[in-house]
Amino acid sequence: MDLHPLAERLSSRAARYDASGDFPQEDFDDLREAGLLGLMTPRHLGGSGASFAEYTDVAIELGSGAGATALIFNMHASVTGALAQTPDELVRQFGGAESFFAFRDRVLKAAAEGALYAVAMSERGAGSRLSQVRTAYERTGSGFRVTGSKTFVSGAGHADAYLVAARDSGSEEPKISYFLVPAGPGVDVQQTWDSLGMRATGSHDLHLDVEVGEDALVGGIEGAALLLAQVMPQWLVASYAAVYVGVARSVLHHGVRHLTERGLHTLPMVRARLGRADVQVAAAELVVREAARRVTGDPGSPETNRWVWRAKLIAGDTAAQVAFSVLEAAGASATRRGHPLERLYRDARCGALQPATSDVCADWLGAAALGEDPDGQARW
Repeated sequence: MDLHPLAERLSSRAARYDASGDFPQEDFDDLREAGLLGLMTPRHLGGSGASFAEYTDVAIELGSGAGATALIFNMHASVTGALAQTPDELVRQFGGAESFFAFRDRVLKAAAEGALYAVAMSERGAGSRLSQVRTAYERTGSGFRVTGSKTFVSGAGHADAYLVAARDSGSEEPKISYFLVPAGPGVDVQQTWDSLGMRATGSHDLHLDVEVGEDALVGGIEGAALLLAQVMPQWLVASYAAVYVGVARSVLHHGVRHLTERGLHTLPMVRARLGRADVQVAAAELVVREAARRVTGDPGSPETNRWVWRAKLIAGDTAAQVAFSVLEAAGASATRRGHPLERLYRDARCGALQPATSDVCADWLGAAALGEDPDGQARW
């Protein structure tokens, strides 16, 4: 599928959605029409059956058009991709219920038909550390009651359901589980999002006081969230990376246009900055694609997971560094609100801050390089 025309349409709207902070509805109308909400859904359920590597191709292209739209799409793909690509035998090994598989197929089929899913993991004061979440659940006669508050919920108010991380209120240990909670009564959005970058993600706060059925427990497994984060981290770590490679690509594209229009491209130091930026973006893309190739071919292996953490680190850092360098070369005129480089600078700066942050990634990789157990630390 040639996604370049779609990315161009996303790019043409990006400044307007960034300025207003509104959810990019037109973009998601286009994504639905292109069948991309069913990208990770298996073919027999009406989707494309994409691999992680194919998701990466799509996310890079969308990120080059509109980073915020690509990030919301990433959250949706994280839900559908994890559901579609977690092996049945792993679910059974963890003690998952057989009823989960029918539930999973209903969720994935709905995505292929246009349903949008969001992730509600982070909390104020705890960030994205799963072990620290305060949102709680307790069993009821017919399922579970989930109560608490989430922040940074991209697409809040526009999703059909939310993947919610919550702890067992009756357990002294951090027993963290995932629930797919439908939008509706008891799921309230608070309009709080007014950020430096990625403004059109609409990552508002979500307040939950809701009862859900037994099948809302993802996998039919209680307490598996922390283990899954260690065993198969790609959807929590590396899926962001492709988006920020796309953003970095866009910085180069708009940087070349701006510098050429103003005749600044004739200056040796400007050409040198672009040359270094070109190498940085190419290197980041190679690492991200290598991680995606390994996730597709050998998911969950120690070496694959090492590439997953490398991908997130290099993509987040590269986007920020390239955006800073190109903006500095472009000069003060490119810092005006509404200029593509000004918006891209703000969007790119968010890459290193999203979980896992660049510092967390670097620490994980440093521990691995020293022969220590990088998952032995309390990263989640």
